[in-house]
Amino acid sequence: MFVSRARPASALVLVTALAAVGLGPAAGPAMAANIPVGAGSYSDTRPAGTSGPTTNTGTPVTPKLTAAARNKPVPTNDWWSSLAFQRYGDNPYSTPMYGHPLTYQATAAGLQVGYPTTPTVSGDGRQYEYAHKADLTLGLTGLNSPDTKADSWSDWTVTPYWSDGTRTLRTTIGHGLPFVYAKGTGGDARVTTAATPEVFADQGNVLGITVAGHHYALFAPTGSDWTVAGSALTAGLGGRDYFSLAVLPSRDALATYRKYAYSFVTGSKVSWSATGGTVRATYSLTTAPQEGTETGTLQALYRHQWLNTTDALTPYTYVSPRGTMKVRESTSFTTGQQSAAVLPALPPSSGVDRARLKTHLDEVANAADPFSGAVDTYWTGKALGKLAQLVPLADQIGETATRDKLIGLLKGRLEQWFTAGGANEFSYDTSWKTLTGYPASYGSDTELNDHHFHYSYYVYAAAIVAQYDQAWAAGSAWGGMVKTLVRDAANPSRDDSQFPFLRGFDVYAGHSWASGHQGFAAGNNQESSSESTNLSAALVLWGSATGDTELRDLGSYLLTTESEAIGQYWFDADQEVFPASFGHDTVGMVWGSGGAYSTWWTANPEEIHGINALPLTGGSLHLSREKDAIKRNLAEMVRENGGPAVEWRDILWEFEALADPAAAKAKWDAGNAGYSPEAGESRAHTYHWINTLNSVGAPDATVTGSIPTSAVFAKGGVRTYVAHNFESAARTVTFSDGTTLTVPARSTATK
Repeated sequence: MFVSRARPASALVLVTALAAVGLGPAAGPAMAANIPVGAGSYSDTRPAGTSGPTTNTGTPVTPKLTAAARNKPVPTNDWWSSLAFQRYGDNPYSTPMYGHPLTYQATAAGLQVGYPTTPTVSGDGRQYEYAHKADLTLGLTGLNSPDTKADSWSDWTVTPYWSDGTRTLRTTIGHGLPFVYAKGTGGDARVTTAATPEVFADQGNVLGITVAGHHYALFAPTGSDWTVAGSALTAGLGGRDYFSLAVLPSRDALATYRKYAYSFVTGSKVSWSATGGTVRATYSLTTAPQEGTETGTLQALYRHQWLNTTDALTPYTYVSPRGTMKVRESTSFTTGQQSAAVLPALPPSSGVDRARLKTHLDEVANAADPFSGAVDTYWTGKALGKLAQLVPLADQIGETATRDKLIGLLKGRLEQWFTAGGANEFSYDTSWKTLTGYPASYGSDTELNDHHFHYSYYVYAAAIVAQYDQAWAAGSAWGGMVKTLVRDAANPSRDDSQFPFLRGFDVYAGHSWASGHQGFAAGNNQESSSESTNLSAALVLWGSATGDTELRDLGSYLLTTESEAIGQYWFDADQEVFPASFGHDTVGMVWGSGGAYSTWWTANPEEIHGINALPLTGGSLHLSREKDAIKRNLAEMVRENGGPAVEWRDILWEFEALADPAAAKAKWDAGNAGYSPEAGESRAHTYHWINTLNSVGAPDATVTGSIPTSAVFAKGGVRTYVAHNFESAARTVTFSDGTTLTVPARSTATK
């Protein structure tokens, strides 16, 4: 959400702005035009007086790519985006990049490599970091490149490129890769260590060294020899162009790692399926032997991955900001998880008084300005989300006039944004290959921040409209613009020439990143993980409502995967990730280097704890997987706050209801008369949410249904089964405990 509203006004200052130099204006089209998409349109040039991507001082920038990568959609919002997005005028290389277990930073001489294993806690105990610190720099003798560019990339790997006119260097790095693979010409292989290394193994072309307590292996072509002169280690390539290094989990692992030193990783790809209540994903590497015939490799799995795989793992492990990483000896592994449930709304229940709900619905539907003055993409999105939440609730109690009025409000504002040339529009940037809404907010234009946050609300609102009006959602009508927003924020295609694959979502890290440029000493970051999953849940609903099974299943994969990552890395559900010295049970922000008990705009505990819960919708049920973590989270909020919530009490009540509905209802009953709803909330929705869960019980994630739009709730040993059928004929949903539920066409059923 607020990822670059401002630098934190606390001790959590994570980066100092560098002085910028002119980088030249971004190229624009010769003449502005509106691009029709069904009944809607977007523009191919920005509105007058607005900006696209810039340095931190406002100088326009274009992607920093080699000729081989030019005109390809750039995956901004990634762990390595600073290679392509030069945020600071005097740093044409990169900021620190956190691949895990290794960290990297590009310099004129090549690639700095580090392996941070000891956390630091700073900012009055609010931030923990495994910050990048170079153990060594990999390069070529004499290399002095004026910049570093992105040469190629795949799902979780990237190849930076250096050239000084005489020497060229390419390295391939990635999440989970203990190796750095180098291709160089014009000079000898050179590794410069931060301190004089201890050589523990010298096998000619294979050298084992220890630097700063970390063990590395250096691999030159067979027939070459490493020469050690203080902190400079060099090897002639003998007419060949390859060498590599690896960080070793222990010195005795050298023989195993040597086996794979010349099997260079050339690409990475995830594939997924979502069927019968289970999401499966396979993470595969492609390799090419530089000498010999070995094509296998080693890769380190994050905690959210190894918890959910049955594939064999070695005893080798690494330290990371995400807890222990475990090593697999293979080019692929597969994870399997129970799919996260998504509903258009909580089901009808006896706990909701219809007359009272109608009164609260009328407060919103009849407001003088239901959009509360919103004009930019983010706040308009929040308002759309608030109204969309209420449509199914009005339908549940037979208030069809209110339902249709709310749908009309949604259509009107969406169509306004989906039509170029007015006060609000979306504009396509041909250099960055991105779609930005104007008026923009929180750096969604100049930094390409937060597109997945902002657009989640538009897709969610459109999905609710589609549930009741399929003609409106057709591609020939307004659905084409909805899918264009999806292509920008969460494109399922790797072959789309207009937008990158999954812009915001890092498939290997298991969650999204919010900063478009990644230009921080701490790497990239994400604050509001729940607004990220709002997009994933919206994809499930939109895909289900429109019959787009590709987007539906993509949404299930993204939501189920990120749900596990949120539980582990934001909420420390198993209490195995955060360092013992950190002293917090949750973080407001995850960084490449660690995590922070903070937000971008405030140190108020209510918002630190609430920002990873809002908006509470039928796509938030996955949070209830970790009920103990929710209880610890909220207990910490009360301690840090010096008492119960005051400002965001509705968000925190709803969050608590996912773990302890009775406790949440007691708070609602005592305090609902005297609070102001959070900007994306309403009394109607909060009343319905808390009282429904108090009636049917908290979500029971141990049982899943055969379609993604199904869920189970449990209270006092009694389960309530719920499913929504978007199809035109009745269907039977089978749950994992054997229960079946027949659901009429285009309706919700309970049992």
